[in-house]
Amino acid sequence: MATLLRSKLSNVATSVSNKSQAKMSGMFARMGFQAATDEEAVGFAHCDDLDMEHRQGLQMDILKSEGSEEGAEPPLEGDIHYQRDGTGPLPPSGSKEGGVCSELSGQGKPKITAWEAGWNVTNAIQGMFVLGLPYAILHGGYLGLFLIIFAAVVCCYTGKILIACLYEENEDGEIVRVRDSYVDIANACCAPRFPTLGGRVVNVAQIIELVMTCILYVVVSGNLMYNSFPNLPVSQKSWSIIATAVLLPCAFLKNLKAVSKFSLLCTLAHFVINILVIAYCLSRARDWAWDKVKFYIDVKKFPISIGIIVFSYTSQIFLPSLEGNMQNPKEFHCMMNWTHIAACILKGLFALVAYLTWADETKEVITDNLPSTIRAVVNIFLVAKALLSYPLPFFAAVEVLERSLFQDGNRAFFPNCYGGDGRLKSWGLTLRCALVVFTLLMAIYVPHFALLMGLTGSLTGAGLCFLLPSLFHLKLLWRKLLWHHVFFDVAIFVIGGICSVSGFIHSLEGLIEAFRTNAED
Repeated sequence: MATLLRSKLSNVATSVSNKSQAKMSGMFARMGFQAATDEEAVGFAHCDDLDMEHRQGLQMDILKSEGSEEGAEPPLEGDIHYQRDGTGPLPPSGSKEGGVCSELSGQGKPKITAWEAGWNVTNAIQGMFVLGLPYAILHGGYLGLFLIIFAAVVCCYTGKILIACLYEENEDGEIVRVRDSYVDIANACCAPRFPTLGGRVVNVAQIIELVMTCILYVVVSGNLMYNSFPNLPVSQKSWSIIATAVLLPCAFLKNLKAVSKFSLLCTLAHFVINILVIAYCLSRARDWAWDKVKFYIDVKKFPISIGIIVFSYTSQIFLPSLEGNMQNPKEFHCMMNWTHIAACILKGLFALVAYLTWADETKEVITDNLPSTIRAVVNIFLVAKALLSYPLPFFAAVEVLERSLFQDGNRAFFPNCYGGDGRLKSWGLTLRCALVVFTLLMAIYVPHFALLMGLTGSLTGAGLCFLLPSLFHLKLLWRKLLWHHVFFDVAIFVIGGICSVSGFIHSLEGLIEAFRTNAED
């Protein structure tokens, strides 16, 4: 009897693992790693993590058949059901309750190479938010440059230890993958007393980061359009409203297949924009203000710069899914090394060259410093990229909100927002529209790109990239760690915590002051 039961459990676990791996691999392959951009890559892989979190609460219920005694025939297909909270079978993969991850998944898709994985990571940490790095140098000087290097080293290390938390040693002494996502790692650390607490904390951090990313897209769109056409009688707030009107159809999205086709175009446009900015800066190399780069820091504003720099390196959230879809996971460490080295060099050069060109006149979004003739063209490309990128983090945020609040079985706080036919109910659509409007209101009342970026980086960026990976690594693998690993983990946790708290407080103070100023106006 015991042998039969172990056999059944083994078959069920193998089936779940195969389905999970096929679903993740198919989704990534269909979306195309080479077509994914910075936050877009985070959105897709985050969606994968949401799917894994959605399934982590599943409980396998092996139905007993009449021949359950020893020596009975093996159970027929259909005897084994996967249930969530024991309430019933899961919906089919094509149903609406499977969400976007199910719709975009496929079977039999090839896994990605180390180069393709590296391209995806590069896009994630070389996104359009690097345009705020020269502003960080303005308030940090050479220390800001050091922080760009330091953040690259730390994020590379925490990415590796996060992946290490996915593996454990089995009875035969072999290292095997026992977890699939960031959420699984968080839940394992909080088990057995609070088996779902860690996953909920990670999901809340993800939601905040995704919604703040959407807000930043609206802010940067309004800012860029206003500075591109300053002679028009249209304010920055009005441009933000126009941008939101264009983005309102995102509430009606059922999947991201159509939007994903523009991903590669967005990436190429962004690289062209960076080249144009650097080319212009090099043309003014004779006027570079080397004497303006100091070793002192602006105590009040430099903590905000910390959040900006950290936010530009955020990629940990999708690394577990990325590593799980590589043809050779052993190449993951090498891939992380060269991607972060390249990012460090490019970001440092871009930030320094841009700051040397405009010195104390450096603005929050560096393209606003360009001459009007060039600025209009470059900013229009950036606005197009921002508008095309908005649906991805928005849709990922909607997915996790719907799953946790409306589709979580007996644990859901509200009724299901989908009808029996799989269509979104009218009030569910209203809530989606409200989320779009919320991003607009935040962009209108706090139209400060650097402050919002610094707040997000200090709050969720530092938590997901610095604090949680080092904490999880110590919790899960502390018995097998060497002393220098323990030292690094503790140091990263302490330094990351100090930087996070400091940056969050200063960013929040700046946002409150900006909010009061706008309210008075």
